[in-house]
Amino acid sequence: MDGQAPDAVGAAPAGEQTSAAPDAGEEGRPAEQLDRPLPEGVRRRVVGIAADALGGLPAAELPQSLRQYAKFTPARRAKYAATALAAALESEPAFRLRIADRLRLGQPDLVKALEAGSVPSAADPMDVAAAAYLLRQPGWTRLVAEAGEQAERAGVEGAAAEATRLAEKLQQELAELRASARADLERQRAEAEGVRKEAESLRKKVRSLESDTRRAQAQARKLTGELEAARSAAAVERSAAEAEARRLRHRVSELETAVEQGRRSAREGRSVEDMRLRLLLDTVLQSAQGLQRELALPVTQLHPADLVEAVVPGSASPHDVARRALAEDDPALLDQLLAIPQVHLVVDGYNVTKTGYPALPLEQQRIRLLGGLAMLAQRTQAEVTCVFDGQDLDVPVIMAPPRGVRVRFSRTGETADELIRRLVRAEPQGRPVVVVSTDREVADGVRKAGARPVASILLLNRLARP
Repeated sequence: MDGQAPDAVGAAPAGEQTSAAPDAGEEGRPAEQLDRPLPEGVRRRVVGIAADALGGLPAAELPQSLRQYAKFTPARRAKYAATALAAALESEPAFRLRIADRLRLGQPDLVKALEAGSVPSAADPMDVAAAAYLLRQPGWTRLVAEAGEQAERAGVEGAAAEATRLAEKLQQELAELRASARADLERQRAEAEGVRKEAESLRKKVRSLESDTRRAQAQARKLTGELEAARSAAAVERSAAEAEARRLRHRVSELETAVEQGRRSAREGRSVEDMRLRLLLDTVLQSAQGLQRELALPVTQLHPADLVEAVVPGSASPHDVARRALAEDDPALLDQLLAIPQVHLVVDGYNVTKTGYPALPLEQQRIRLLGGLAMLAQRTQAEVTCVFDGQDLDVPVIMAPPRGVRVRFSRTGETADELIRRLVRAEPQGRPVVVVSTDREVADGVRKAGARPVASILLLNRLARP
Protein backbone atom coordinates (compact mmCIF):
# COMPACT_ATOMS: atom_id res chain seq x y z
CA MET A 1 0.00 0.00 0.00
CA ASP A 2 1.12 3.58 -0.62
CA GLY A 3 2.64 4.98 2.59
CA GLN A 4 0.73 2.54 4.93
CA ALA A 5 1.67 -0.72 6.66
CA PRO A 6 -0.89 -3.47 7.29
CA ASP A 7 -2.09 -3.79 10.87
CA ALA A 8 -1.86 -7.59 11.02
CA VAL A 9 -0.15 -10.49 9.32
CA GLY A 10 -2.20 -11.46 6.27
CA ALA A 11 -2.70 -10.86 2.61
CA ALA A 12 -2.61 -7.28 1.37
CA PRO A 13 -5.81 -6.06 -0.28
CA ALA A 14 -6.23 -6.89 -3.94
CA GLY A 15 -4.61 -4.41 -6.32
CA GLU A 16 -2.27 -2.90 -3.63
CA GLN A 17 1.42 -3.55 -2.88
CA THR A 18 3.46 -3.28 0.32
CA SER A 19 5.96 -0.50 0.92
CA ALA A 20 8.86 -2.98 0.65
CA ALA A 21 9.94 -4.71 -2.51
CA PRO A 22 7.73 -7.71 -3.24
CA ASP A 23 9.18 -11.18 -2.81
CA ALA A 24 9.93 -13.06 -6.02
CA GLY A 25 10.64 -16.68 -6.70
CA GLU A 26 13.81 -18.01 -8.19
CA GLU A 27 12.40 -17.72 -11.72
CA GLY A 28 11.19 -14.13 -11.29
CA ARG A 29 7.56 -15.04 -10.60
CA PRO A 30 5.57 -12.46 -8.64
CA ALA A 31 5.32 -13.12 -4.88
CA GLU A 32 2.45 -15.30 -3.82
CA GLN A 33 -0.24 -13.59 -1.75
CA LEU A 34 -2.84 -15.05 0.63
CA ASP A 35 -6.38 -14.64 -0.53
CA ARG A 36 -7.61 -14.32 3.06
CA PRO A 37 -6.16 -13.23 6.47
CA LEU A 38 -3.50 -15.37 8.03
CA PRO A 39 -5.12 -18.02 10.29
CA GLU A 40 -4.98 -17.05 13.97
CA GLY A 41 -3.01 -20.13 15.00
CA VAL A 42 -0.38 -19.55 12.31
CA ARG A 43 -0.24 -15.84 13.23
CA ARG A 44 0.45 -16.63 16.90
CA ARG A 45 3.16 -19.13 15.90
CA VAL A 46 4.85 -16.60 13.59
CA VAL A 47 4.71 -13.85 16.27
CA GLY A 48 6.19 -16.28 18.85
CA ILE A 49 9.12 -17.16 16.50
CA ALA A 50 9.77 -13.48 15.83
CA ALA A 51 9.55 -12.58 19.55
CA ASP A 52 12.13 -15.27 20.40
CA ALA A 53 14.52 -14.16 17.64
CA LEU A 54 14.13 -10.39 18.25
CA GLY A 55 16.46 -10.35 21.24
CA GLY A 56 19.37 -11.78 19.21
CA LEU A 57 19.30 -9.13 16.47
CA PRO A 58 21.33 -5.92 16.63
CA ALA A 59 19.27 -2.84 17.38
CA ALA A 60 20.39 -1.19 14.13
CA GLU A 61 18.85 -4.05 12.10
CA LEU A 62 15.46 -3.77 13.79
CA PRO A 63 12.58 -1.74 12.38
CA GLN A 64 12.01 1.53 14.22
CA SER A 65 8.68 0.31 15.60
CA LEU A 66 10.29 -2.70 17.31
CA ARG A 67 13.35 -1.16 18.94
CA GLN A 68 11.45 -0.23 22.10
CA TYR A 69 10.62 -3.94 22.64
CA ALA A 70 14.15 -5.26 22.15
CA LYS A 71 14.89 -5.42 25.91
CA PHE A 72 11.64 -7.22 26.73
CA THR A 73 11.58 -10.93 27.52
CA PRO A 74 10.28 -13.15 24.69
CA ALA A 75 6.99 -13.70 26.54
CA ARG A 76 6.45 -9.96 27.09
CA ARG A 77 7.37 -9.23 23.44
CA ALA A 78 4.84 -11.82 22.27
CA LYS A 79 2.20 -10.24 24.53
CA TYR A 80 2.77 -6.50 24.08
CA ALA A 81 4.47 -6.32 20.64
CA ALA A 82 2.34 -8.87 18.76
CA THR A 83 0.70 -6.32 16.46
CA ALA A 84 3.98 -4.49 15.79
CA LEU A 85 5.81 -7.76 15.04
CA ALA A 86 3.08 -8.93 12.66
CA ALA A 87 3.10 -5.59 10.82
CA ALA A 88 6.91 -5.56 10.56
CA LEU A 89 7.02 -9.13 9.21
CA GLU A 90 4.50 -8.24 6.53
CA SER A 91 5.90 -4.84 5.56
CA GLU A 92 9.66 -5.33 6.14
CA PRO A 93 11.02 -8.19 3.91
CA ALA A 94 14.55 -7.65 5.23
CA PHE A 95 13.37 -8.09 8.82
CA ARG A 96 11.36 -11.18 7.81
CA LEU A 97 14.44 -12.69 6.15
CA ARG A 98 16.48 -12.14 9.32
CA ILE A 99 13.80 -13.95 11.32
CA ALA A 100 13.87 -16.73 8.70
CA ASP A 101 17.65 -17.00 9.16
CA ARG A 102 17.13 -17.41 12.89
CA LEU A 103 14.54 -20.09 12.12
CA ARG A 104 17.12 -21.96 10.00
CA LEU A 105 19.37 -22.11 13.05
CA GLY A 106 16.58 -23.25 15.35
CA GLN A 107 14.76 -25.79 13.09
CA PRO A 108 17.24 -26.75 10.34
CA ASP A 109 15.49 -30.01 9.40
CA LEU A 110 12.09 -28.37 8.88
CA VAL A 111 13.63 -25.53 6.84
CA LYS A 112 15.64 -27.92 4.63
CA ALA A 113 12.54 -30.03 3.97
CA LEU A 114 10.49 -26.97 2.98
CA GLU A 115 13.27 -25.62 0.75
CA ALA A 116 13.44 -29.03 -0.90
CA GLY A 117 9.69 -28.83 -1.61
CA SER A 118 8.57 -31.53 0.79
CA VAL A 119 6.58 -31.38 4.01
CA PRO A 120 7.63 -33.62 6.94
CA SER A 121 4.74 -35.89 7.81
CA ALA A 122 5.47 -35.80 11.56
CA ALA A 123 5.75 -32.01 11.74
CA ASP A 124 3.08 -29.82 13.37
CA PRO A 125 1.01 -28.19 10.60
CA MET A 126 1.21 -24.88 12.47
CA ASP A 127 5.01 -25.04 12.57
CA VAL A 128 5.06 -25.90 8.86
CA ALA A 129 2.74 -22.99 7.99
CA ALA A 130 4.73 -20.51 10.13
CA ALA A 131 8.03 -21.61 8.56
CA ALA A 132 6.52 -21.41 5.08
CA TYR A 133 5.24 -17.89 5.79
CA LEU A 134 8.71 -16.73 6.86
CA LEU A 135 10.65 -18.53 4.09
CA ARG A 136 8.14 -17.70 1.31
CA GLN A 137 9.11 -20.78 -0.76
CA PRO A 138 6.89 -21.58 -3.74
CA GLY A 139 3.53 -22.92 -2.56
CA TRP A 140 3.74 -21.32 0.89
CA THR A 141 0.28 -19.86 0.60
CA ARG A 142 -1.13 -23.34 0.07
CA LEU A 143 0.62 -24.62 3.21
CA VAL A 144 -0.70 -21.70 5.23
CA ALA A 145 -4.23 -22.21 3.91
CA GLU A 146 -4.10 -25.94 4.60
CA ALA A 147 -2.87 -25.27 8.17
CA GLY A 148 -5.81 -22.91 8.70
CA GLU A 149 -8.29 -25.45 7.35
CA GLN A 150 -6.76 -28.19 9.44
CA ALA A 151 -6.98 -25.99 12.53
CA GLU A 152 -10.64 -25.26 11.78
CA ARG A 153 -11.34 -28.98 11.30
CA ALA A 154 -9.52 -29.74 14.53
CA GLY A 155 -11.62 -27.10 16.29
CA VAL A 156 -14.86 -28.54 14.90
CA GLU A 157 -13.84 -32.08 15.77
CA GLY A 158 -12.79 -30.96 19.24
CA ALA A 159 -16.12 -29.20 19.73
CA ALA A 160 -17.97 -32.32 18.59
CA ALA A 161 -15.91 -34.50 20.92
CA GLU A 162 -16.51 -32.06 23.79
CA ALA A 163 -20.25 -32.09 23.04
CA THR A 164 -20.26 -35.90 23.00
CA ARG A 165 -18.35 -36.03 26.27
CA LEU A 166 -20.68 -33.48 27.85
CA ALA A 167 -23.74 -35.44 26.69
CA GLU A 168 -22.35 -38.65 28.20
CA LYS A 169 -21.58 -36.83 31.44
CA LEU A 170 -25.10 -35.39 31.56
CA GLN A 171 -26.63 -38.82 30.90
CA GLN A 172 -24.54 -40.29 33.71
CA GLU A 173 -25.59 -37.47 36.08
CA LEU A 174 -29.23 -37.98 35.04
CA ALA A 175 -29.01 -41.68 35.86
CA GLU A 176 -27.43 -40.87 39.23
CA LEU A 177 -30.16 -38.30 39.96
CA ARG A 178 -32.87 -40.84 39.08
CA ALA A 179 -31.31 -43.42 41.39
CA SER A 180 -30.97 -40.82 44.14
CA ALA A 181 -34.60 -39.74 43.65
CA ARG A 182 -35.79 -43.34 43.94
CA ALA A 183 -33.74 -43.80 47.12
CA ASP A 184 -35.12 -40.52 48.56
CA LEU A 185 -38.67 -41.62 47.72
CA GLU A 186 -38.19 -44.93 49.51
CA ARG A 187 -36.65 -43.15 52.50
CA GLN A 188 -39.50 -40.63 52.64
CA ARG A 189 -42.04 -43.43 52.51
CA ALA A 190 -40.32 -45.15 55.41
CA GLU A 191 -40.16 -41.87 57.34
CA ALA A 192 -43.85 -41.20 56.63
CA GLU A 193 -44.76 -44.63 58.02
CA GLY A 194 -42.67 -43.92 61.12
CA VAL A 195 -44.33 -40.51 61.53
CA ARG A 196 -47.77 -42.07 61.20
CA LYS A 197 -47.00 -44.62 63.93
CA GLU A 198 -45.54 -41.91 66.15
CA ALA A 199 -48.62 -39.70 65.61
CA GLU A 200 -50.86 -42.58 66.65
CA SER A 201 -48.77 -43.08 69.80
CA LEU A 202 -48.92 -39.34 70.54
CA ARG A 203 -52.71 -39.33 70.16
CA LYS A 204 -52.94 -42.07 72.75
CA LYS A 205 -50.70 -40.11 75.09
CA VAL A 206 -52.78 -36.96 74.56
CA ARG A 207 -55.97 -38.80 75.52
CA SER A 208 -54.22 -40.12 78.63
CA LEU A 209 -52.96 -36.64 79.49
CA GLU A 210 -56.41 -35.14 79.05
CA SER A 211 -57.78 -37.64 81.54
CA ASP A 212 -54.96 -36.85 83.98
CA THR A 213 -55.59 -33.11 83.49
CA ARG A 214 -59.26 -33.46 84.40
CA ARG A 215 -58.32 -35.32 87.58
CA ALA A 216 -55.66 -32.70 88.41
CA GLN A 217 -58.17 -29.87 87.90
CA ALA A 218 -60.61 -31.51 90.28
CA GLN A 219 -57.82 -31.97 92.84
CA ALA A 220 -56.76 -28.31 92.32
CA ARG A 221 -60.29 -27.09 93.01
CA LYS A 222 -60.33 -29.11 96.20
CA LEU A 223 -56.96 -27.76 97.28
CA THR A 224 -58.04 -24.20 96.45
CA GLY A 225 -60.95 -24.49 98.85
CA GLU A 226 -58.65 -25.83 101.56
CA LEU A 227 -56.16 -23.00 100.87
CA GLU A 228 -58.83 -20.35 101.24
CA ALA A 229 -59.86 -21.84 104.56
CA ALA A 230 -56.21 -21.92 105.68
CA ARG A 231 -55.76 -18.28 104.62
CA SER A 232 -58.75 -17.22 106.63
CA ALA A 233 -57.40 -18.99 109.71
CA ALA A 234 -53.92 -17.53 109.10
CA ALA A 235 -55.38 -14.02 108.82
CA VAL A 236 -57.05 -14.42 112.19
CA GLU A 237 -53.84 -15.74 113.74
CA ARG A 238 -51.79 -12.94 112.10
CA SER A 239 -54.08 -10.28 113.56
CA ALA A 240 -53.65 -11.79 116.99
CA ALA A 241 -49.85 -12.04 116.52
CA GLU A 242 -49.60 -8.42 115.36
CA ALA A 243 -51.51 -7.23 118.40
CA GLU A 244 -49.17 -9.25 120.65
CA ALA A 245 -46.11 -7.93 118.76
CA ARG A 246 -47.28 -4.33 119.26
CA ARG A 247 -47.68 -4.96 122.97
CA LEU A 248 -44.20 -6.54 123.18
CA ARG A 249 -42.59 -3.71 121.19
CA HIS A 250 -44.11 -1.18 123.56
CA ARG A 251 -42.76 -3.16 126.49
CA VAL A 252 -39.29 -3.41 124.89
CA SER A 253 -39.30 0.33 124.26
CA GLU A 254 -40.04 0.97 127.91
CA LEU A 255 -37.25 -1.38 128.98
CA GLU A 256 -34.76 0.22 126.55
CA THR A 257 -35.60 3.66 127.92
CA ALA A 258 -34.99 2.43 131.43
CA VAL A 259 -31.67 0.80 130.46
CA GLU A 260 -30.51 3.95 128.67
CA GLN A 261 -31.29 6.05 131.69
CA GLY A 262 -29.30 3.65 133.84
CA ARG A 263 -26.34 3.72 131.43
CA ARG A 264 -26.37 7.52 131.33
CA SER A 265 -26.31 7.73 135.09
CA ALA A 266 -23.43 5.24 135.30
CA ARG A 267 -21.54 7.01 132.51
CA GLU A 268 -21.81 10.40 134.22
CA GLY A 269 -20.49 8.95 137.44
CA ARG A 270 -17.56 7.19 135.78
CA SER A 271 -16.66 10.21 133.66
CA VAL A 272 -15.97 12.21 136.86
CA GLU A 273 -13.70 9.45 138.15
CA ASP A 274 -11.86 9.28 134.80
CA MET A 275 -11.28 13.02 134.86
CA ARG A 276 -9.79 12.84 138.36
CA LEU A 277 -7.57 9.91 137.39
CA ARG A 278 -6.33 11.76 134.27
CA LEU A 279 -5.48 14.89 136.34
CA LEU A 280 -3.57 12.72 138.84
CA LEU A 281 -1.63 10.94 136.06
CA ASP A 282 -0.78 14.25 134.34
CA THR A 283 0.54 15.63 137.67
CA VAL A 284 2.68 12.54 138.29
CA LEU A 285 4.02 12.62 134.71
CA GLN A 286 4.94 16.31 134.90
CA SER A 287 6.61 15.75 138.27
CA ALA A 288 8.63 12.87 136.86
CA GLN A 289 9.73 14.96 133.87
CA GLY A 290 10.77 17.84 136.17
CA LEU A 291 12.72 15.43 138.39
CA GLN A 292 14.43 14.01 135.32
CA ARG A 293 15.54 17.47 134.26
CA GLU A 294 16.72 18.36 137.79
CA LEU A 295 18.82 15.20 138.06
CA ALA A 296 20.08 15.58 134.46
CA LEU A 297 19.08 12.00 133.67
CA PRO A 298 19.59 10.87 130.05
CA VAL A 299 16.52 10.86 127.85
CA THR A 300 15.86 7.44 126.39
CA GLN A 301 14.53 7.25 122.83
CA LEU A 302 11.25 5.37 122.97
CA HIS A 303 9.96 3.10 120.21
CA PRO A 304 6.42 1.95 119.47
CA ALA A 305 7.23 -1.50 120.89
CA ASP A 306 8.38 0.06 124.15
CA LEU A 307 5.09 1.88 124.51
CA VAL A 308 3.13 -1.29 123.78
CA GLU A 309 5.00 -3.23 126.47
CA ALA A 310 4.45 -0.40 128.98
CA VAL A 311 0.67 -0.51 128.74
CA VAL A 312 -0.91 -2.14 131.84
CA PRO A 313 -4.56 -2.94 132.62
CA GLY A 314 -6.45 0.25 133.25
CA SER A 315 -4.22 2.45 131.04
CA ALA A 316 -5.45 4.06 127.81
CA SER A 317 -5.83 1.67 124.86
CA PRO A 318 -8.48 1.16 122.17
CA HIS A 319 -9.97 -1.74 124.12
CA ASP A 320 -9.77 -0.16 127.62
CA VAL A 321 -11.80 2.84 126.46
CA ALA A 322 -14.85 0.61 126.19
CA ARG A 323 -14.46 -0.28 129.87
CA ARG A 324 -14.85 3.39 130.80
CA ALA A 325 -18.59 3.08 129.99
CA LEU A 326 -18.54 5.60 127.15
CA ALA A 327 -21.37 5.03 124.64
CA GLU A 328 -20.59 4.45 121.01
CA ASP A 329 -22.10 7.83 120.08
CA ASP A 330 -20.44 9.77 122.92
CA PRO A 331 -18.42 12.69 121.39
CA ALA A 332 -15.77 12.25 124.11
CA LEU A 333 -15.00 8.72 122.86
CA LEU A 334 -13.02 9.85 119.79
CA ASP A 335 -11.12 12.46 121.82
CA GLN A 336 -9.96 9.85 124.31
CA LEU A 337 -8.96 7.46 121.53
CA LEU A 338 -6.91 10.15 119.76
CA ALA A 339 -5.17 10.97 123.08
CA ILE A 340 -3.59 7.49 123.18
CA PRO A 341 0.17 7.65 122.43
CA GLN A 342 1.16 6.52 118.89
CA VAL A 343 -2.46 6.03 117.82
CA HIS A 344 -3.12 5.44 114.12
CA LEU A 345 -6.44 6.87 112.80
CA VAL A 346 -7.68 5.13 109.62
CA VAL A 347 -10.67 6.86 107.93
CA ASP A 348 -13.08 5.28 105.42
CA GLY A 349 -13.23 8.46 103.29
CA TYR A 350 -16.38 8.10 101.21
CA ASN A 351 -18.25 6.49 104.11
CA VAL A 352 -17.64 9.65 106.16
CA THR A 353 -18.31 12.18 103.36
CA LYS A 354 -21.49 10.48 102.17
CA THR A 355 -22.71 10.44 105.77
CA GLY A 356 -21.93 14.11 106.38
CA TYR A 357 -22.32 15.93 103.02
CA PRO A 358 -23.49 13.52 100.29
CA ALA A 359 -24.84 16.28 98.01
CA LEU A 360 -21.36 17.58 97.15
CA PRO A 361 -19.39 16.22 94.16
CA LEU A 362 -16.80 13.57 95.03
CA GLU A 363 -13.90 15.95 94.48
CA GLN A 364 -15.40 18.54 96.86
CA GLN A 365 -16.14 15.79 99.39
CA ARG A 366 -12.48 14.71 99.37
CA ILE A 367 -11.17 18.29 99.69
CA ARG A 368 -13.47 19.08 102.63
CA LEU A 369 -12.69 15.88 104.52
CA LEU A 370 -8.90 16.07 103.98
CA GLY A 371 -8.82 19.69 105.14
CA GLY A 372 -10.54 18.77 108.39
CA LEU A 373 -8.27 15.73 108.91
CA ALA A 374 -5.16 17.89 108.40
CA MET A 375 -6.21 20.22 111.23
CA LEU A 376 -7.13 17.22 113.42
CA ALA A 377 -3.71 15.61 112.83
CA GLN A 378 -1.98 18.89 113.71
CA ARG A 379 -3.89 19.20 116.99
CA THR A 380 -3.66 15.59 118.16
CA GLN A 381 -0.29 14.55 116.63
CA ALA A 382 -1.96 11.27 115.64
CA GLU A 383 -1.00 9.34 112.51
CA VAL A 384 -3.90 9.78 110.06
CA THR A 385 -4.57 7.70 106.93
CA CYS A 386 -7.61 8.43 104.72
CA VAL A 387 -8.73 5.66 102.31
CA PHE A 388 -10.94 6.27 99.25
CA ASP A 389 -12.51 3.75 96.90
CA GLY A 390 -10.64 3.99 93.59
CA GLN A 391 -13.48 2.27 91.71
CA ASP A 392 -15.70 5.36 92.11
CA LEU A 393 -13.28 7.51 90.10
CA ASP A 394 -14.02 8.26 86.44
CA VAL A 395 -10.54 9.70 85.80
CA PRO A 396 -7.19 9.51 87.66
CA VAL A 397 -6.93 11.89 90.66
CA ILE A 398 -4.09 14.41 90.65
CA MET A 399 -3.80 15.97 94.11
CA ALA A 400 -1.26 16.92 96.75
CA PRO A 401 -2.16 15.24 100.09
CA PRO A 402 -2.45 17.73 102.99
CA ARG A 403 0.34 17.79 105.51
CA GLY A 404 0.03 15.17 108.21
CA VAL A 405 -2.54 13.03 106.29
CA ARG A 406 -1.72 9.95 104.25
CA VAL A 407 -4.15 9.49 101.31
CA ARG A 408 -4.64 6.09 99.66
CA PHE A 409 -6.96 4.94 96.83
CA SER A 410 -7.87 1.28 96.38
CA ARG A 411 -6.55 -0.47 93.31
CA THR A 412 -8.66 -1.73 90.41
CA GLY A 413 -10.61 -4.79 91.55
CA GLU A 414 -10.18 -3.89 95.24
CA THR A 415 -12.62 -2.01 97.46
CA ALA A 416 -11.72 0.57 100.09
CA ASP A 417 -12.93 -1.89 102.76
CA GLU A 418 -10.32 -4.46 101.70
CA LEU A 419 -7.57 -1.82 101.65
CA ILE A 420 -8.53 -0.73 105.21
CA ARG A 421 -8.31 -4.31 106.44
CA ARG A 422 -4.86 -4.66 104.83
CA LEU A 423 -3.68 -1.45 106.54
CA VAL A 424 -4.87 -2.73 109.93
CA ARG A 425 -3.17 -6.11 109.45
CA ALA A 426 0.08 -4.33 108.51
CA GLU A 427 0.32 -2.66 111.96
CA PRO A 428 2.35 -4.43 114.72
CA GLN A 429 0.45 -6.37 117.36
CA GLY A 430 -0.52 -4.03 120.20
CA ARG A 431 -0.33 -0.76 118.24
CA PRO A 432 -3.50 1.30 118.92
CA VAL A 433 -5.46 1.60 115.65
CA VAL A 434 -8.81 3.43 115.34
CA VAL A 435 -10.95 2.89 112.19
CA VAL A 436 -13.71 5.40 111.36
CA SER A 437 -16.53 3.77 109.34
CA THR A 438 -20.26 3.20 109.66
CA ASP A 439 -20.03 0.03 107.54
CA ARG A 440 -20.82 -2.90 109.84
CA GLU A 441 -18.76 -5.33 107.75
CA VAL A 442 -15.70 -3.06 108.01
CA ALA A 443 -16.21 -2.63 111.76
CA ASP A 444 -16.46 -6.38 112.38
CA GLY A 445 -13.41 -7.08 110.23
CA VAL A 446 -11.09 -4.54 111.84
CA ARG A 447 -12.28 -5.50 115.33
CA LYS A 448 -11.12 -9.07 114.70
CA ALA A 449 -7.75 -7.68 113.58
CA GLY A 450 -7.30 -5.78 116.88
CA ALA A 451 -8.45 -2.30 115.82
CA ARG A 452 -11.11 -0.13 117.48
CA PRO A 453 -14.00 0.87 115.12
CA VAL A 454 -15.97 4.08 115.67
CA ALA A 455 -18.94 5.54 113.78
CA SER A 456 -18.45 8.18 111.08
CA ILE A 457 -20.76 10.61 112.88
CA LEU A 458 -18.24 10.90 115.75
CA LEU A 459 -15.51 12.10 113.37
CA LEU A 460 -17.91 14.52 111.69
CA ASN A 461 -18.91 15.97 115.05
CA ARG A 462 -15.25 16.22 116.07
CA LEU A 463 -14.31 18.01 112.83
CA ALA A 464 -17.24 20.41 113.25
CA ARG A 465 -15.89 21.59 116.63
CA PRO A 466 -13.40 24.46 116.63
